[in-house]
Amino acid sequence: MNILVLNCGSSSLKYQLINMDDESVIAKGLVERIGIEGSVLTHKPTGKDKYVVETPMKDHNIAVKLVLDALKDAEHGVIKSTDEIAAVGHRVLHALAMFLRVLSAQLLILLFY
Repeated sequence: MNILVLNCGSSSLKYQLINMDDESVIAKGLVERIGIEGSVLTHKPTGKDKYVVETPMKDHNIAVKLVLDALKDAEHGVIKSTDEIAAVGHRVLHALAMFLRVLSAQLLILLFY
């Protein structure tokens, strides 16, 4: 089973495609300068040469499409179809601070009222 893990920033996107059967990284990469001049995708499939795409990316939608295209690329890809991706996960650490504030407030209410 393959899992695509994403970590999106304001102008970047990091990703790994992981085979969960043996927890190996099949491919990983980085999209930089999303929404900024000089956008670039660097795709690193395990056991193959690095693949670099320099093209305008006005938003994360285009960046994700280019990542999926790279994963399926005939020469540099590691899968034939997105059907080979069982799930997609996204790192949401930026939301953790808000979650902890809410949780802390709820704990304070329970402890002191």
